[in-house]
Amino acid sequence: MSDFNAGFFGQPGADHDWEAMWDAVKIARPVHYTLFTFGQTDLRYYLVLAPRLPGEQVVVRQGEIKIARPMIITPDRAGPEFENFFDDDEEAGQVGWMLARSASFSNLKFRNQAGPDQTATDNVEEVVSRLNRKLDTDDEDRVAILVAPKGLAGFALVKYAADRVIQSTPGNIQELREKGFLP
Repeated sequence: MSDFNAGFFGQPGADHDWEAMWDAVKIARPVHYTLFTFGQTDLRYYLVLAPRLPGEQVVVRQGEIKIARPMIITPDRAGPEFENFFDDDEEAGQVGWMLARSASFSNLKFRNQAGPDQTATDNVEEVVSRLNRKLDTDDEDRVAILVAPKGLAGFALVKYAADRVIQSTPGNIQELREKGFLP
């Protein structure tokens, strides 16, 4: 368990602690595209992990989250599935605990594919600025930049995916109505 979230679970005030963790993760460069109503959506990102201790380096991870809806929904697949999001089972359990109390993404499958970690000697703000310039130069508007403390990498990815699901829901519902699937 990371130092950041040690001792949060099973203790009074755990909901408040989750809010602090949620607030510790920032989407420094959002993406303004919605998820596909049908089929798979790919969410590309850079994850910038802030060091825990002075003298440690910033870690940058580039990856992609694939969000898909299952073709067949059965009772045992009613909840969301997160693949390759967490460094350990404890972090996965903590996020499951939070989602059970706050949000439902039934029947969605989230698969994370990340490249190797790169280290940077710059501070977090300089790394984010450099990545923003690179994405602007490449005219890239489909790649997000996320910032989180080390130890909250999986949590940061869940927050980003959840944000995209929430922002996409009204448009997805409208598309389902237009296609005759909803009244």
